[in-house]
Amino acid sequence: MRIVVVHPGSVAVVAVDKQRRLVFVEQYREPAQKKLLEIPAGVREEGESALETAQRELKEECGLHGGDWEQVAHAWTTPGFVREEMTLFIATDLEEGEDDPDDGEDVRVVRRPVDELPQLIAETEDLKTLAGLLLYQARQESNTT
Repeated sequence: MRIVVVHPGSVAVVAVDKQRRLVFVEQYREPAQKKLLEIPAGVREEGESALETAQRELKEECGLHGGDWEQVAHAWTTPGFVREEMTLFIATDLEEGEDDPDDGEDVRVVRRPVDELPQLIAETEDLKTLAGLLLYQARQESNTT
């Protein structure tokens, strides 16, 4: 017998504000039994495109909006037992606004300078965040060559 968790799909965003700071959320994750620093992410709602979900989640969790958006990946999160596809975006030049977290959502917004990217990559314990930061780093390196 094989157990498969069916999931509606998700999004994650490497968010960079106008001050060239990477924006994360820190939240307690029960399976890890500790707080993790993660890129903003969320579950797709029926009828929403991945981009609409990503923009909604970023505004809800961090109060960020506008900017330039690029889809950089679409992949299975845990194909061994979860049917969840995640779309990953990089959003830059984002504007500050008011956040609107979901009821019961206990997240803290953390901003770190882009210059700290190598240290952030070394410290990251969440795979979607690690993938996002590595893709962002690769984009930065290809733009400077």
